[in-house]
Amino acid sequence: MILIVVFIFDILLLYINKLGTQATRVLPEKLSNGDENNIEIIITNRYQFRSKVHIIDELPIQFQYRDFQIATTLKASQKKKINYTVRPTERGEFHFGNLNIFTSSPIGLIARRQQFSTEVSVPNYPSFLQLKKYEFIAFTNKLKLYGLKKIRRIGHTLEFEQIKEYVAGDDIRNINWKATAKSNHLMVNQYQDEKSQPIYSVIDTGRVMKMPFKELSLLDYAINATLVISNIAIKKQDKAGMFTFSRKVENTVVAQRRKSQMNLILETLYNINTDFAESDFARLYIDVKRSISHRSLLLLYTNFETLDALHRQLRYLQAIAKTHLLVIIFFENTELQHILEQPAVSTRQIFEKTIAEKFVYEKKMIVNELNKHGIHSILTAPEDLTVNTINKYLEIKARGLL
Repeated sequence: MILIVVFIFDILLLYINKLGTQATRVLPEKLSNGDENNIEIIITNRYQFRSKVHIIDELPIQFQYRDFQIATTLKASQKKKINYTVRPTERGEFHFGNLNIFTSSPIGLIARRQQFSTEVSVPNYPSFLQLKKYEFIAFTNKLKLYGLKKIRRIGHTLEFEQIKEYVAGDDIRNINWKATAKSNHLMVNQYQDEKSQPIYSVIDTGRVMKMPFKELSLLDYAINATLVISNIAIKKQDKAGMFTFSRKVENTVVAQRRKSQMNLILETLYNINTDFAESDFARLYIDVKRSISHRSLLLLYTNFETLDALHRQLRYLQAIAKTHLLVIIFFENTELQHILEQPAVSTRQIFEKTIAEKFVYEKKMIVNELNKHGIHSILTAPEDLTVNTINKYLEIKARGLL
């Protein structure tokens, strides 16, 4: 009888207050692919007693969370903000469902369920959260951590910077005789590296880019790096553009340095997917020759697993490199490193380790082959792609190769 009385009393405590516990979810306008995105739940206790709360948020099916819940305690009339993070690994629409709140009184015999209709779809874009992070790296002394430093070169390109008084060591070929006659002092023209050079990110959308590492495909790593390098190129006064290719060239954004360029690149990257076809490098060469007339820096994101695969496409890459500064960016198979680090104790493990060593060696041979033909290359782990691409771009700018 006592238990029944306490049970009824617990029900009255929870249901006599019609408001109970109030909750709402605060989402960003868009998610950033491959990054930790912050989600906020604002919960308010309308009871006049301390209550225990279990929050079950209906997350998008892409996360495949079956047991996601948050437990917390609220004081009487307390308002609380609860944060958690999600890491999406594929672009597209993410549908968040209802917010379910289970509230218990101090007695704790039952829990009152309240459901709040907070259904909403949020687009998941390429990793825009990395923009400020890597922009900071590229424009501060943090570059020294990655083996580079800022270099300001006074070159002999066509871009004029200023007229200054001659000092010992200046090139006498740059003497400005008109300014010298007016000032009665030797004056020289000073030049700087040419700006507004076209920087194109070229993304291979063939089947080789579908391989996943740490839940992100190689294509998504390339897309995230493209967004970051385009932003840095524009900040460095260059023109940023991009296009993709597989059986044909698509998703072309002509290299420009306008305010809306980054938004155009972001929207274009959002809709890119692999088509599981064999990439046509001959078609790539034809389209590059036809559509890009000025010498440009082409950052080509692709993947070669064997030397034979490179040799099949090498003549097209050489033809592109004759007109443009071509950088081939391809990926280490980090899963093979785990095999190499493990001791081999059985015949099968020895066999697997030998094959892994062969593939790792072939990757190094690909780098040597590209260097032999005067083509720049980056062999990188997928997670280091963005940093290594930035460093290569800054190195090219510092050395005046473009």
